[in-house]
Amino acid sequence: MAILTAAELRNLGRGELLEKLDNAKEELFNLRFQAATGQLESHGRLRAVRKDIARIYTVLTERALGITEDVDGPAAATADETPAEVEAEAEETADDSSTKAGSKA
Repeated sequence: MAILTAAELRNLGRGELLEKLDNAKEELFNLRFQAATGQLESHGRLRAVRKDIARIYTVLTERALGITEDVDGPAAATADETPAEVEAEAEETADDSSTKAGSKA
């Protein structure tokens, strides 16, 4: 896994970011295991992977706070929601806004 830049990460969708995060965490686990058993050849890689994980979390947090735009769009699914749940929530929101507008008239 190469060192990732924040600009590269901002161009990825939420799913891709979560996939990269899982891969980086797995690599970090393996590197720590190698370090504990004395088999690690490059200690600098530990630091680089930790920084990659921090960059991914930073991009995810920026999107959650609305600092940067989602690549997937405003109705991007969270890790716990399926696409069907997102669509149902969008329909409920649309229904609520139309009933509120109708009651004012």
